[in-house]
Amino acid sequence: MKHKLIAALLAAGFAAPVLAADSATSMDAVLAEMKRLSARIEMLEKQNKDMEKALSTERLSEKEPEIATRLKAVEFQTLSMQKQARQIESLEGITVGASLTGVVQKVGARDTASGVDETRANYRGDISVTLPGGEIGNAEGKIFTHFRFGQGTGIGLRPTYTSGANTTAFQTSAGSDDSFGILAQAWYQLKVPLMADGDPTQTRANAREHLHLTAGKIDPFVFFDQNGAADDESAKFMNNAFVHNPLLDSGGDIRADAYGFAPGVIAQYVNEKQKGSEWGLSLGAFGAGAGANFSGSLAGPLVIAQAETAVRFNYLPGNYRAYLWHNGRGRGATYDQIERKHAGIGFSADQKVADELTLFGRYGHQLKGKVRFDRALTVGGELAGSPWGRAADSVGLALGALRTSASFRRDSLTIDADADGAADFGYQASGSEKQLELYYRYKLNSHVELTPDFQLIRQPGGNAAAPTVKVFGLRAKVGF
Repeated sequence: MKHKLIAALLAAGFAAPVLAADSATSMDAVLAEMKRLSARIEMLEKQNKDMEKALSTERLSEKEPEIATRLKAVEFQTLSMQKQARQIESLEGITVGASLTGVVQKVGARDTASGVDETRANYRGDISVTLPGGEIGNAEGKIFTHFRFGQGTGIGLRPTYTSGANTTAFQTSAGSDDSFGILAQAWYQLKVPLMADGDPTQTRANAREHLHLTAGKIDPFVFFDQNGAADDESAKFMNNAFVHNPLLDSGGDIRADAYGFAPGVIAQYVNEKQKGSEWGLSLGAFGAGAGANFSGSLAGPLVIAQAETAVRFNYLPGNYRAYLWHNGRGRGATYDQIERKHAGIGFSADQKVADELTLFGRYGHQLKGKVRFDRALTVGGELAGSPWGRAADSVGLALGALRTSASFRRDSLTIDADADGAADFGYQASGSEKQLELYYRYKLNSHVELTPDFQLIRQPGGNAAAPTVKVFGLRAKVGF
């Protein structure tokens, strides 16, 4: 035991100097580490000051820290994305459409008013913009504007013709040397959902009944007498006997302004409860005569009521419309230029009978008024090019007949519409004017179409002695 105690004391004696030496070494290491940390802190404080200085300005400099440059780049990208998001949000609900249509037509000397061969060109541009129109409770509004410009009135046929061979022709009253446009349409529409009482699940988004209230400067044919196969002269038939009901358009009973537009109001009920069998009712009133171009009274308006329904034929869609109109200022359609009340009824139908073939038909019947023709029937169809490997192309064929009225047949040799003492027509109307139009629409690409077109007008103006008018044409359209 004694020997063990002596050994322990000796070991401790020998170890003490060694521990003292180790303690001194550790202290030196701690001091060195503290100096290194202090220098590191000073460096970080300097970098922090440099960073604050660099971030105090939006400018980029090659002398500033790299991380500052990167932070600025990220900030710029973030701000740019936020700006784009705000722009997209502000553009939401805005749609823009534009097209430019050009037509060249040729007609022989015996068919022109000038008595010489004519080859005429014209162009027309259309730009439409639809904007969100705000909300009133559950109702949602939209604003529609349509601008039109162009030059060229097209070929000048003999004054005995009734239907127009080129409905795309547009030129302002300033003349051919001035191609400025017009504000064709500008109207506001409120779409009111009709909700079922007591149904907590129904919302504006899933409502299947709506009331559309529209007011402004309007093209009446946007809302009445529509037809899926024959209502766009820039893409389908160009003779206006096929574009709209001839009694309203060619006959003049629409009584719009010189360019086909008029101030008006429309109330429309739409029922979409059953898919494929939607139906609706519309009632519209439009300024007529001087009221159509804002230069006269709105008394005696053109009033149109229409009922329409969608129908499935062998699961293929179709649309059927019936309408009646009353014009309190029907002077434009009266051949003796005496203002009278006019009234008529009309029907418009388009029906797919095969995947590639759509048929259409229109009928008009004048009930009241002294007009050049009082019956109109047009039929035809459009065949898509799938059978010959050109699915985007189509060929269209239409036939029409406009029957002269009994009063016009009686008065045509003697009527003096402008009181100059001379008969204005100078021929005995005895039959019906008949039209034929054939076109092939070639889809060059997603934005360009070329359409060769051929038209025949027999017994123009109901003059059985007049030669048949032949019109050759080519239409080009660019649009998106």
